[in-house]
Amino acid sequence: MLYRRHLRIKVLQALYTWYTTGSDDLTNGEKLLLQSVNKLYELFIYQLSFLVEVKRFAEMRMEENKSKFYPTEDDLDPNTKFVNNKVIKLLEENLDFQRKESAYKINWADETDIVRKFYGNLKNKDLYAQYMSDKRSTFELDKKLFVKIVDQLLPGFDLLKSFYEEKSVYFTDGYDLVILLLIKYFDTVEPDFTENTALPGIFKPSVRENDEDQDFLKELYRKTILQDAETTEIIKAKTINWEYDRIPLMDIILLKMAIVELKEMETVPVKVTLNEYIELARYFSSAKSKTFVNGVLDKLIREFKEEGKIKKVGRGLIG
Repeated sequence: MLYRRHLRIKVLQALYTWYTTGSDDLTNGEKLLLQSVNKLYELFIYQLSFLVEVKRFAEMRMEENKSKFYPTEDDLDPNTKFVNNKVIKLLEENLDFQRKESAYKINWADETDIVRKFYGNLKNKDLYAQYMSDKRSTFELDKKLFVKIVDQLLPGFDLLKSFYEEKSVYFTDGYDLVILLLIKYFDTVEPDFTENTALPGIFKPSVRENDEDQDFLKELYRKTILQDAETTEIIKAKTINWEYDRIPLMDIILLKMAIVELKEMETVPVKVTLNEYIELARYFSSAKSKTFVNGVLDKLIREFKEEGKIKKVGRGLIG
């Protein structure tokens, strides 16, 4: 489910912690990295569970309204399009989801206020009104509703963020990334999803026997640390016009990771590595970092190729 860029981001965060805390326990660092990735998945299940709970709350509210002393016509004959949304109903009935929800001990019984306020926010949005008034009922429209809910409502719902902050620091760090995973999930779920369909795992399935993405994650983290002295000298040689100690640490880490990918990751194309680290520099470092990282990597790629230090196979030969 995670793309390689997401994995690079997790490694970048872990390496930043490594370099800023002065840790020297590589095994424990790797363990914490994997734990942070696993916590992303736990939060993913939590968020799916929350959305199912919102649907359940809507059902409960409908039943309560029918029991009013003076119910209105709408109370007695409510629009059930939201609670009958095919996508969320299939998820609610899915056995793998139920097992994981139980394994993580997820229970919203004490958080009714959060659920109620989110449902109230949802009902006041145009996206909800448009969906409810649309006479069409298709799986595609049901998918699009939850893509919009995740994209437009979850990012700014601070009450839920605060709830997760108390659960785990990993939930806080991973909140925005999990929103992307949720959008991807709802956007790609198909009508043949049944109660027996397995939910996607945190790592994309591999056609090989080994867990390719997990191996990529661990290898990138471990080799960046183990080759620190070597990559430091490589970077210094290509940044003689800068004082090395004044280069932003984030830029240094990104360059070290990129060097490891170029030299060690045989199946990752050179162009992919170059583009990925330029983008990461743009998002995670200073305003000038994108140009700086691009310039240094351009020089290194030309040099590594001339010296035969870049050896690519399979997919790595593309581009």
